[in-house]
Amino acid sequence: MVRLDIPPAVAAPPDATVTVALGDRTYDILIGCGLLARDAPWEGLPRARDAVIVSNETVAPLYAERLSQRLSAQFARVHSVVLPDGEAHKDWMTLNRIFDALLENGCDRKTVLFALGGGVIGDMTGFAAACYMRGVPFVQVPTTLLSQVDSSVGGKTAINHPLGKNMIGAFYQPQRVLCDLDTLRTLPGRELSAGLAEVIKYGPIADPAFLSWLEQHMDDLRSGDAIALQHAVRRSCEIKAQVVATDEREGGLRAILNFGHTFGHAIEAGLGFGVWLHGEAVAAGMVMASELSERLGMAPTGLTARLTRLLEAAGLPVRGPAGLSPQEYLAHMRVDKKAEAGDIRFVLIDGEGSAVLRPAPDGLVAQCIEAHTAPA
Repeated sequence: MVRLDIPPAVAAPPDATVTVALGDRTYDILIGCGLLARDAPWEGLPRARDAVIVSNETVAPLYAERLSQRLSAQFARVHSVVLPDGEAHKDWMTLNRIFDALLENGCDRKTVLFALGGGVIGDMTGFAAACYMRGVPFVQVPTTLLSQVDSSVGGKTAINHPLGKNMIGAFYQPQRVLCDLDTLRTLPGRELSAGLAEVIKYGPIADPAFLSWLEQHMDDLRSGDAIALQHAVRRSCEIKAQVVATDEREGGLRAILNFGHTFGHAIEAGLGFGVWLHGEAVAAGMVMASELSERLGMAPTGLTARLTRLLEAAGLPVRGPAGLSPQEYLAHMRVDKKAEAGDIRFVLIDGEGSAVLRPAPDGLVAQCIEAHTAPA
């Protein structure tokens, strides 16, 4: 596995805080360098006897001991659960390993779970927290760019089903999110690019100025520049926090955060979960969704070409995989969470920096898929 060789920042950017305003469930997202090495970010969490760190075989050797040392100052017992790495393990069997550890250690309903890892770990830990004893507190400690800018924020928790991604889950908000930018220094280059897909999506749906900034700073982001990364993480979290505060349970507005995801989830399910990274599938999906938006006369002319250039600069695929037919896409899309009464609904760009959720004719969708699928 190739990892980025990123030296520490000469001058780390100052910490940033983004608040997710949800009434009595309001929480902060802390963004900064070296958070895992400090005591302050962990203070003020719910009081309990037990803390349980849930991580995976890749992340745990890097950061679990450091986190355990921080938590041992506040919790009498700190347990660890190490799961296999990868989207292919986001299932009932792996989820039960978390419950096994909680029950075997006699953990009570005040126990605090800590999700140390990427989106898979965050989703499964959050779902376990929502279910165990009908709900225990949990904290997100995302260590990938994708999880820092997207999956750790907003309370979506889930596991996959063979027929669909994230189809079994719950809305359950964390107590806090801690984004230590230093953890991105050990992130494989492919994983960093996958995270950039979720960063890029915020431009077309909400912030044209941010889209332009990304075009100007993509080289800085891919090289691991701490100042650029903090700006990208902070702005992404600001946009998502505002959307979540307005529509926590995806009754309307929040669906725009799934730009490219209807196509992307179909790619993941069609290939088998884990063959393509989530961000890679979303990247190709955004190109298809943008093409569909343009063909419907909604998106600014040239947006698809512009997105294609930016995604390529980020090291991401801009064509769907060869061998996956439009009919297979459509079959998977019909079990997408945004589908209603069998009608597939897509997040489409509707003007500059704006998105809507609406259906589209199957024939036109198939044309967009064919136009952006790799040759066999």
